[in-house]
Amino acid sequence: MRNYILLPALVATQFFCVSLSAQQKASRSAKVKQYTIEQFYKTVNYNSASFHDDEKQIVLSENSTGIFNVYKMDLAAKSLSPVTKSAKESYFSLGFVPGTNDLLYTADQGGNENSHIYLLKADGTTKDLTPGDKVKAGFNGWNKSRDAFYFSTNQRDPKTFDLYKMQKGSWEPTLIYKNDSALNTGDISKDEKWLTLVKAITTDQSELYLAELASGKLTKISVDTGVANYSPTGFDPDNSAFYYSTNDGNEFTYLVKYDLATGNRSKLLTTNWDIEGMNISRNGKYRAVYLNEDGRMNCRLFDHRSGKEIKLPNVPDGGVRYLSFSPSEERMLLGVAGDRNPLNIWFYEPASNKLERLTRSLNPEIDPADLVDAEVVRFKSFDGLDIPAIFYKPHGASATNKVPALVWVHGGPGGQSMAGYSQSIQYFVNHGYAILAVNNRGSSGYGKSFFAMDNQNHGDKDLKDVVWGKKWLAQQSYIDPSKIGIYGGSYGGFMTLAGLIQYPQEFAVGVNLYGVTNWIRTLRSIPPYWESFRKALYQEMGDPSTADSVRLRNISPLFNTEKIKTPLLVLQGSNDPRVLQVESDEIVAGARKNGQPVEYILFPDEGHGFMKKANQMKAAEVTLDFLEKHLNKKGKTGDKKAF
Repeated sequence: MRNYILLPALVATQFFCVSLSAQQKASRSAKVKQYTIEQFYKTVNYNSASFHDDEKQIVLSENSTGIFNVYKMDLAAKSLSPVTKSAKESYFSLGFVPGTNDLLYTADQGGNENSHIYLLKADGTTKDLTPGDKVKAGFNGWNKSRDAFYFSTNQRDPKTFDLYKMQKGSWEPTLIYKNDSALNTGDISKDEKWLTLVKAITTDQSELYLAELASGKLTKISVDTGVANYSPTGFDPDNSAFYYSTNDGNEFTYLVKYDLATGNRSKLLTTNWDIEGMNISRNGKYRAVYLNEDGRMNCRLFDHRSGKEIKLPNVPDGGVRYLSFSPSEERMLLGVAGDRNPLNIWFYEPASNKLERLTRSLNPEIDPADLVDAEVVRFKSFDGLDIPAIFYKPHGASATNKVPALVWVHGGPGGQSMAGYSQSIQYFVNHGYAILAVNNRGSSGYGKSFFAMDNQNHGDKDLKDVVWGKKWLAQQSYIDPSKIGIYGGSYGGFMTLAGLIQYPQEFAVGVNLYGVTNWIRTLRSIPPYWESFRKALYQEMGDPSTADSVRLRNISPLFNTEKIKTPLLVLQGSNDPRVLQVESDEIVAGARKNGQPVEYILFPDEGHGFMKKANQMKAAEVTLDFLEKHLNKKGKTGDKKAF
């Protein structure tokens, strides 16, 4: 799997797409209600759900207050009660401390990505277990006896992550693996004998190692039969084997079982799409496998010992996207989401076939029939290559009611736009904008050959794919070809700016969210904890300290600001450690010299992406105002609340 840098007609084109659902066809003929930004953001986001040992309660994170906090839920009453009340930083649950009502959670500071692990005791007191101003820590799970957990941190060396063990009760860390080679730490076996490690060679090639913790001996598990990526997916609970995914000898990633006693390998599961991950229940009764199937994430459940697939229940309003197992393995939490419904948590007991909905995320004021399903489409690019995309068509769009549109460019390089519920996309579509989320060459999810097509060619052929996506939009009878803009965040923000500069006649407006403008500076200022990935990143993008700097400068929008002749909106977080604020400051200053409207919104309490609901609402609302004024030529969308 690719490590992402930054979690978007000259010729005749052809395409195909999935059929619309009967529900969507019917709803399009009905009158569609338009919703305010406040109504959309009354929707609640849930994540990190897990069981207590007694299996009578769960813990999760949700953002009903406008920021993520940790909540408990009594399963009998299905009632949520807050256990944290942060008004400043988002808190994400890591679960209950085994045998207690204490909790662990993780949080950074203002979006700086220096996450710490915190202990929240049942009496309300909190302790930072991984302190340090520039320390970043990640949770690696509990040991077999459940009296200690593992975590990785760069406290010793900002560039590398060592593995520690922290004993419950004393909460004192013990170093168990000193990572002098700056590899990426993976999984640890339950008997604490083995640790998996990954070395990034390029973004599409890596090496997998097995470390014997007692001796420190490293055994290379990956094979040198060609360019391939490797990703560990966990140890067997009985310590007999570990599992990894790879695309060695194949276009798509598949699962492999590695026998620790014999060194024998066997394919566990292979499909025509990428396997993104796997988790095994505590005692090895079940395994859940996650697949990226043509832009949709799906979960499959198996009996772990026999390998027989177990049919998951049919759940209304979407499909199962993830599974969390209870300690006894008798119950599960299902994460269920659809195109018109955000993720909800369901309780499932296989033996009794008991299925209960625990949360309702979508604001009840919103009728899902007024929202739209995502459609998978493909179009021909400039060289005849099929380019996949996710398309959202507004209700009522027709040849007699043409609508404006946005080409949406994902982050990366190597990211992927996927079908599913997006509050910002549904908000724009509900207000009459079609969205085409292009998965240009170099995107994940479509095979390793497609994935590698943008290497050392960024801002060229991948950008042409985006432009040819615009051409496809312009050919649709229900799209106004004079009202098509481009929108992207992070790497997609770079692509947005590059599109405005290289193809000034194609896009009527541009929206850039924290996009890279100076590749030389960005590549030299990456966070120190990316050291294990830095060389791989340089292999893909270019090394700013070599002759590659010439090409990097040529594709950097900052040095071509005089060519920006299109209305531009820029949004940026002040605490962004990946794309520094100066990137947006300078592109705005340069673009404003050209006489075109340039709007700039800075969020002082955000990093790379916007976590707080108030900021998400402001970003979406300002964007719609900008589009209405400069793309759809309708002016303001109405009275706005102050932020």
